[in-house]
Amino acid sequence: MILRNSILNFIGLGVPLLVAVFTIPYLIEALGVERFGLLTLVWAVVSYFGLFDLGLGRALTLQLSRYLASGRETEVGELVWTALLAMASLGVIAGVTMFLLAPLGLAEVESSVRFQEQAETVLYLAWALPFIVLTTAYRGILESKGLFFQINAIRIPMGMFTFIGPFLVVMYWQVDLGAIALVLFLGRVLGCVIHAVVVHKELPNLNVWPVFSIEQAKPLFSVGGWLTVSNIVSPFMGYVDRFLIGALITAAAVAYYATPNEIITKLWIIPGAVTAVLFPHFASNLLGGTSRVKASFFKAQLVLFVIMFPICLTLFSFSKELLTLWVGENFALESYVIFRWFCVGILINCMAHIPYTLIQSSGDTRRTAIIHLLELPLFVCLLYWLVTQYGGEGAAIAWCARMSVDAFLMYHYGLKVVGVSLRLMAIKSILWIVACSVCFSLSLILGPIVGGFLSVLATVFSGWTLFAVFRERRVDNEESKV
Repeated sequence: MILRNSILNFIGLGVPLLVAVFTIPYLIEALGVERFGLLTLVWAVVSYFGLFDLGLGRALTLQLSRYLASGRETEVGELVWTALLAMASLGVIAGVTMFLLAPLGLAEVESSVRFQEQAETVLYLAWALPFIVLTTAYRGILESKGLFFQINAIRIPMGMFTFIGPFLVVMYWQVDLGAIALVLFLGRVLGCVIHAVVVHKELPNLNVWPVFSIEQAKPLFSVGGWLTVSNIVSPFMGYVDRFLIGALITAAAVAYYATPNEIITKLWIIPGAVTAVLFPHFASNLLGGTSRVKASFFKAQLVLFVIMFPICLTLFSFSKELLTLWVGENFALESYVIFRWFCVGILINCMAHIPYTLIQSSGDTRRTAIIHLLELPLFVCLLYWLVTQYGGEGAAIAWCARMSVDAFLMYHYGLKVVGVSLRLMAIKSILWIVACSVCFSLSLILGPIVGGFLSVLATVFSGWTLFAVFRERRVDNEESKV
């Protein structure tokens, strides 16, 4: 079931990515580098403020998974309505906050784009935020029920629309960020309504009069409070680099930095597809001990690594060639070194998704929040210094360094949940770490041909490993039936 749902999530997240591959080059050409740089900032602002739910979305998934696992179905309606009412209110607050503060931030970015166009963009996106926050809640409900087919049946067309919408606006209407924002707003509203219809159909206990329960709200806000810290601080660290580059350099420099970042971070769909399934699985199974959770944890680690490593090594080896093919030689010359740093950092970060999910599914959301709070000032200082010294490449180095520190801390505390020491994990993983370092180094020194050869070897090894894992799973299933 974990494998099936992970594959469904991967398809749901991957199809929009393919659309982005074909639409982004056209958007860069039609909008211009500067206006496209602002569009990436708009996407960043929406993504950041969309997390303005005080962690209630993830807290709802955690609590609802536990209720369903322990047979407390009679309390489901009260729990869900409490979360929905709270998140709707928070979405409105997020929209008002964005409307008031976003223009101040955009004013700091050097750009020749009309301020009125920027203001219209902010207005439409502020209207969309309540629907974005509510959609997060509805998706969390479906995840806790294991309804990943329904989730991805909605996610695919809506994800495609995120890129097709701007493409159609530019092609058939006008080159205007405000018009793009209006179309994206309408798409967000439609997506929220569809999620709501499916949830009410699949969750009969929700078909009661809306009620807000203080007793149900207490555990939600307790878990969500610390999740909020991570939800605010972690995305802030993920987007502050773009705004700092825009303020210290130019909006065009943001495009050269953000474009490879947008490409590489789309690989988050792979660990995201897995962890969305693992989160309710961990949350419900930790109630009965750690043995089953430990087995799932290590199998997920192995599968994720053998998938991610060949992909990251291939992108690293052919960074310049791929960017040239995609967005042109001039753009690639400004971005390919930055892209290489992202390739290394994303591999490290994707692996850290598993222990991060394990920590949060155990209910210890305070731990991840404190980690992110400690990382924030160190990262911002390092980022500012490296950007002033080395520009966009410096920002990419800072990003990679943060991912490394974050992964170390997540493994340290995540392994404690299942009773495994970080030292033991490091000993078992040392050969993998050395192999990764050697492959990336040889590709950098000897060029893309050697890197391509190593990528082929890694792909073959990964295929063999996945075959062995799935064969073992099939044998276990057959034996359990007997």
